[in-house]
Amino acid sequence: MTVITRFAPSPTGSLHVGNVRTALHNWMWARKHGGRFLLRIDDTDLERSKEEYVEGIRADLAWLGLDIDGEERQSARFALYDVEFEKLKAAGRVYACYETPEELEIRRKILLSRGLPPVYERKPADAPVPDGVAPHWRFRLDQGAPIEWTDLIRGPQHFDPKTMSDPVVRRADGSWLYLLPSVIDDIAMGITHVVRGEDHVSNTAAQIQMFQALGATPPAFAHEALLVGTEGKLSKRLGSLGMAALRENGIEPIALVALLARLGTSDPVEPVTSVAPLIEAIDFARFGRAPARFDDAELALLNQKILHHTDYHAVAPRLPLAIDAARWNAIRPNLMTVAEAAQWAPVFDGPFAPPVPDAADRPVLAAAAATAAALDWDADPWHALTAAVKAATGAKGRALFLPLRRALTGRDHGPDMAELLPLIAKDQAIARLSIS
Repeated sequence: MTVITRFAPSPTGSLHVGNVRTALHNWMWARKHGGRFLLRIDDTDLERSKEEYVEGIRADLAWLGLDIDGEERQSARFALYDVEFEKLKAAGRVYACYETPEELEIRRKILLSRGLPPVYERKPADAPVPDGVAPHWRFRLDQGAPIEWTDLIRGPQHFDPKTMSDPVVRRADGSWLYLLPSVIDDIAMGITHVVRGEDHVSNTAAQIQMFQALGATPPAFAHEALLVGTEGKLSKRLGSLGMAALRENGIEPIALVALLARLGTSDPVEPVTSVAPLIEAIDFARFGRAPARFDDAELALLNQKILHHTDYHAVAPRLPLAIDAARWNAIRPNLMTVAEAAQWAPVFDGPFAPPVPDAADRPVLAAAAATAAALDWDADPWHALTAAVKAATGAKGRALFLPLRRALTGRDHGPDMAELLPLIAKDQAIARLSIS
């Protein structure tokens, strides 16, 4: 069996970290098993669906490295839905309903006031049909047997269809709701595994009967815990935290992938530079039931750690020309984002104005300026320079190293000076030390 998964966003907005996590796990599962990962644009809501969001979804998946093996659009598949709908209607598995939303709400309140579950009450077959009213359509659940499946994350699941309302699958204007077209597409596309949020569990119960009513075997299901913010609850901000904002903040796609791949699992989040170990390790048996906490600070720290191990060739197109491989290797342990590398270009090549030194630091800088010209810049000039200045002034520790770092880089902290100093032009270094 070829594993086939799908990601089915609605193009009514941009992707956010929550649905990106779902897409990622579907993609990883397909890649682990040598299968196919399909994109299905769920654009049955023609009024709210926008082409700009479709293009944004494709672009975001590409940025994340989630390559797709095929794409479908629900708006191009209405004829297929009509055919399958007629089959269900002929079999008595969908039926017309005429209640208004107001009537349904009144009946719901009555049932609740009686201590009864607000389950839709089917009308008798001979119930009168109102004139001039277009029906909406419900799927008739088979109430004769429990609905059961073994979820890849949640384990055995059991629903009593007697406690479930027959779901509406088609509106009075002929437009489709989510449940039935999704099932029809999953059958037609050969989907073997559906990975989605746990908020779909009750949908799955109804959809399993839809698969069966259409003569198909349901796919395997994995319902993962939802993302929550650091405050421990669902956050509007998580629902609006899009890929554009993360890119603007300098987040590397591999950092987001590395975090989302492991959130909610028993596997540790690690600063990987390749998705290969993430794909190899994915196992729904290690996914937990507790909400998965998404933390901006954790993402930023992971991004930093990954940059510290990122090869030059992976970022070279985004670096200033002044930052070559050696300079990248020197500064990357001190970067939070790739964009920060540009701040180091003047340190290497100028223009650069060293800070005015304190009076106590001037003897150290004067000794350094006098010594630097005679040093071999290709033979560890930093240790030679500090040894000579220490011998000349008696300065040591912070009193020795900090004035030199400030004069040469303008900063109190930064890369290892032994690695950095040879990458600064010798004449530039002497000029900076001579400011005293």
